[in-house]
Amino acid sequence: MCTVGGGPDIGNIEALVAKDYECLDCKSKFKGMGRRPMCPSCQSRNVKAA
Repeated sequence: MCTVGGGPDIGNIEALVAKDYECLDCKSKFKGMGRRPMCPSCQSRNVKAA
């Protein structure tokens, strides 16, 4: 892939920072990224920022 004038636009870089979350289903605590993080233990999207 060839780019002219810089690399690809990845959007808002602050959105890519990992944040702490807790799964409301299995109570697992993990770091996640993105708009809809998923629990790595049970694959639930029922999470809250810790």
